[in-house]
Amino acid sequence: MQNSSKAKPIHVIGLDAGGPLNLSSQLQELIFSTSKIAAPTRLLDELPKLWGKNKRINQEPEFFPTNNLKELFLWLEKRSESVIVFASGDPLWFGIGKQLLECFSKDQLCFYPAPSSLQLAFARIGQPWQNASWISLHGRDPQSLAKQLQKRPKALAILTDPNRGGAKEVREILRATGLENAYSFWILERLGHSEERVRKVLARNKIEEGIDPLHLVVLIAETTSMPEPKSLPFFGIDDGVFLQNEEHPGLMTKRELRVQILADLNLPDQGVLWDIGAGVGSIGLEALRIRPKLELMAIEKYLGSKKIIESNAKLLEVYPSSILEAEALSIINSGEIPKNLITPNRVVIGGGINRKKIIEYVIKTLIPGGIVVIPLATIESISELKEIFQTSGFSIRISQHQSWKGIPIGDKTRLDPANPVFIFKGTKNLD
Repeated sequence: MQNSSKAKPIHVIGLDAGGPLNLSSQLQELIFSTSKIAAPTRLLDELPKLWGKNKRINQEPEFFPTNNLKELFLWLEKRSESVIVFASGDPLWFGIGKQLLECFSKDQLCFYPAPSSLQLAFARIGQPWQNASWISLHGRDPQSLAKQLQKRPKALAILTDPNRGGAKEVREILRATGLENAYSFWILERLGHSEERVRKVLARNKIEEGIDPLHLVVLIAETTSMPEPKSLPFFGIDDGVFLQNEEHPGLMTKRELRVQILADLNLPDQGVLWDIGAGVGSIGLEALRIRPKLELMAIEKYLGSKKIIESNAKLLEVYPSSILEAEALSIINSGEIPKNLITPNRVVIGGGINRKKIIEYVIKTLIPGGIVVIPLATIESISELKEIFQTSGFSIRISQHQSWKGIPIGDKTRLDPANPVFIFKGTKNLD
């Protein structure tokens, strides 16, 4: 209901946790000159004290609670003078500003933002936030956080929902997605208040009770908290352990699918493994943990991938024979494959590449009895690959895999499905 009348302005003033006393003298003068003020209920008991300290004020203004928006907007519609509406932080960032703009014209509204909780949070922990991501869990499905984490943001601020567990809910989702070791975990309470509290909680520590409902969580990607290689599982390593390409975050085969691919490869004790479209190297490097005598050639086209795979190899204490940073087809056509690796026993072919010509080359070079494993996202890809491999004397096996991860929702757990993936396995006949 846009109100186009020439009513007096609505001054929407953002407050930090310190309240009106933290405002500039100019804004305080504006407040003292106004006879109608709307504010959250938690402030209504404090505002009269502010007027009591100002001896120039003969009469307190009319105070109206902002908790019920429908009643507030009716009150604002009836105004015949300027009014003030108090909000938290920046009214236009997850605040009342959006609803006000839907009901009143822009020329009636004047906004005076205080520092948002996001600004204060990054200031307190001393981190730049121009590239930070953020998400609100207030009344929202926690699955949204799980999906955001799949993108592996470098920094993520989370406006928690204290009614669903707040910081504890965030920790459980982080753990469920296997990324607990990938981020430092910060809890920030009552930002801007004299009793604010900021602390970093280590992955191995429990989150204590009694967190103030006014809190948010900030996750900062880091590598210093990575576990020792000896503490890692034999295979099926959590996704959060692997270092990521900042330009292509999440470019890796996720844990559950990785375990299945490693099983389908039926890795020999010795031989050559090609990991084409290696991402951050997760499949090939885990294969080396299982079979240390294998020779691994990892190929990934994205800039910086070689350094990342090398770093992940060092982290897992395994030793690839060759890491090539280029298009797989260009490596094949230019003859850059090292001579000792030119005949593979096992091949994994990832997505995002020109599969057909690469597969034709792999079919020729793979040893008899060798295995090719290809994860596929679409049904249409299966029929194309089936024809190629069957006419080339391969036996094939096709399976479909989908995993569900437990995501907290209040005090219960809901299963969050990952996208289904088809696994195409071709075994070259010995004849």
